[in-house]
Amino acid sequence: MRKRYASSALLAAGVALSLGLSACGGGGEKSTGPGDTGGAAQQGEQSEFNAAMEKVVNPSDKKGGTLKLAVTEAWDSIDPGDTYYGMSWNFLRVYGRSLVTYNLAPGAEGRELVPDLAESLGEASDDNKTWTYKLREGLKFEDGTAITSKDVKYAVLRQLDKETFVNGPTYFNDYLDLPKDFKSVYKTPDVDTDSAIETPDDRTIVFHLKKAFAGFDQFAVLPATVPVPKDKDTGIKYRQHPIASGPYMFEKVEEGKQYTLVRNPHWDPATDPVRKALPDRYEVQLGVEANDLDNRIISGDLHVDIAGTGVQAAATATIMGDPALKSRADNPTSARTWYLAILSDNPPLDNIECRKAIMYAADRVGLQNAYGGELAGEIATGLMPPSIGGWQKLDLYPTGTGDVEKAKEALAACGQPDGFETTMTFRSDRPKEQAAAESMQQALAKAGIKLTLKGFPTSEYFSSYAGKPEYTKKNNIGIATHGWQADWNDGFGFLSQIVDSRTIRESGNYNLSIKSPEVDGLIDEAVKEQDTAKRDAIWGEIDRKIMEGAYVLPAVWNKGLLLRGKDVTNVYITGAFDMYDYPSMGVE
Repeated sequence: MRKRYASSALLAAGVALSLGLSACGGGGEKSTGPGDTGGAAQQGEQSEFNAAMEKVVNPSDKKGGTLKLAVTEAWDSIDPGDTYYGMSWNFLRVYGRSLVTYNLAPGAEGRELVPDLAESLGEASDDNKTWTYKLREGLKFEDGTAITSKDVKYAVLRQLDKETFVNGPTYFNDYLDLPKDFKSVYKTPDVDTDSAIETPDDRTIVFHLKKAFAGFDQFAVLPATVPVPKDKDTGIKYRQHPIASGPYMFEKVEEGKQYTLVRNPHWDPATDPVRKALPDRYEVQLGVEANDLDNRIISGDLHVDIAGTGVQAAATATIMGDPALKSRADNPTSARTWYLAILSDNPPLDNIECRKAIMYAADRVGLQNAYGGELAGEIATGLMPPSIGGWQKLDLYPTGTGDVEKAKEALAACGQPDGFETTMTFRSDRPKEQAAAESMQQALAKAGIKLTLKGFPTSEYFSSYAGKPEYTKKNNIGIATHGWQADWNDGFGFLSQIVDSRTIRESGNYNLSIKSPEVDGLIDEAVKEQDTAKRDAIWGEIDRKIMEGAYVLPAVWNKGLLLRGKDVTNVYITGAFDMYDYPSMGVE
């Protein structure tokens, strides 16, 4: 996900599901549950740097209070069927319940899949093409109406419409055995879709796949399975008030400004063994200036930066230089890469040598500094991060301050000896991405490549600008800042949505630059391969092909310096998202 997001390893078709590598560092202490005081710091005790990496800081079952969160810019959507940011998937569990969810626990235990709406994990047929789930009894929406299997089916089917809901992955589109005449729940509402999803009774839902997939529980954890009542669906306007199935419901939605959530009176904790639902309210402020946001968490005015990607450079220096603040900080590693997509559709970047000129000219140290220095991550030599199976160290391009002479040689080879002009996009509410764009502008100018920089808001970055081919072609976009975290910790969970050309659509794309039949073919080979080591090796080969094609310029394999808010309880880093686990947190 732009996240999106890490969890237990998903094995391809016909293979068993196994636990992925831990994306978190830490002291190796035994993990404790969110309400378990064993081995964790007690209320009032002095915590320490990285204390929340593998254990719960300030464990408590105390209910009440308001948890205050903020972010520099609204994310794509609060509609479970139209969102693809890690912060969103993490926070969504406060008001939405999927068939399966992540264990609310620190570190690697947080990647364990556990039943949520469902009574158990999925029951698979022998060929892994049919998956059955049974819903718990007594489930209700915020208005008191019963949640049924038909509401889950409708939720999955509605989000298949990528013209209406441009955000989000395409896993269900790619795997469900849909009838050929089904377009969407809005355009073809009367088409029988039982070939893809059956609901034989109000508590049973059966998914039918057109190709085997042994890790379907990873699909069941997606927000796409959060139930939506058909009679309350308002299409794209549903984001103005999603109907809650979790312990909290929206009291106020002011898009671009704030969200407030209060307790859902029809949530029954007896049906939900996962969540403790400690705060009385959640308040989320949108559009807070990045440095101000950091300062307000330092002072105690806010509790959480919901983005979960780390503080800005100024706050980093302040935190690391103050022992008291440093004791409230954590520096997790995640299965995420910050990178720049080099759009191979737009001339002269349709020539590989022109793309290589960018790779050679880039100041890799400058990019690392733009993202926050060594605390923000290691200089990346490939797209795939080291925690993903099949990773290999690639050394195809300079990792220092750039090689201008090699860049000029590549420019001559692509017929642009005097350089060329192109435009680079970045998310304007993210100072680190703006700094990365400015670093690229300065570095490429030394080789004769002139960059014009254009910033766009996070909420529309992929739907209207960098992820919309019509816009990028019309406006000569050659480079776009990007970042990706694994949906789960294997090659398929990290790479498939950003390198497979068959996922590209009219807008809302996350694969911005890679259109390679060879890569697509290798993906198909990896999905079919049942041997783990061989499959991982194929994903490693895909990573190499991407770098050889100069389709992306990796910046850093991500780490983030996160700060725990004052008076916050049950704080820990979850391995599912490599950020604080929002549904577990409380406030003193």
